[in-house]
Amino acid sequence: VQLQASGGGLVQAGGSLRLSCAASGRTVSSYDMGWFRQAPGKEREFVAGVSRTGAYTYYADSVSGRFTISRDNAKNTVYLQLHSLKPEDTAVYYCAARPSTIPSTDPTTYDYWGQGTQVTVSS
Repeated sequence: VQLQASGGGLVQAGGSLRLSCAASGRTVSSYDMGWFRQAPGKEREFVAGVSRTGAYTYYADSVSGRFTISRDNAKNTVYLQLHSLKPEDTAVYYCAARPSTIPSTDPTTYDYWGQGTQVTVSS
């Protein structure tokens, strides 16, 4: 499966963005999906995950209550809604897919990755 992330941009603190991850080559419903982010000089970190039906979602503590992951399997797309953005949310955001149904926050367990979209939050 090929993944294409989009929707990043420059936003002021407190603002919102919606990221999209469009899949091609194979239906996204075959995969659990996750969003990760990587800031300059830091390791890639887990942000949010969603089961293949969308029934189960889980979040990093740093974004819980502010970000929402969802998916539309009919559109072969996964979303990440970002609210109440903070400067520390600035990073390149990546979507990723894994065939296992066991939830995971470990990026090494994800097999497929999109190219990333930049989110910059100004103070």
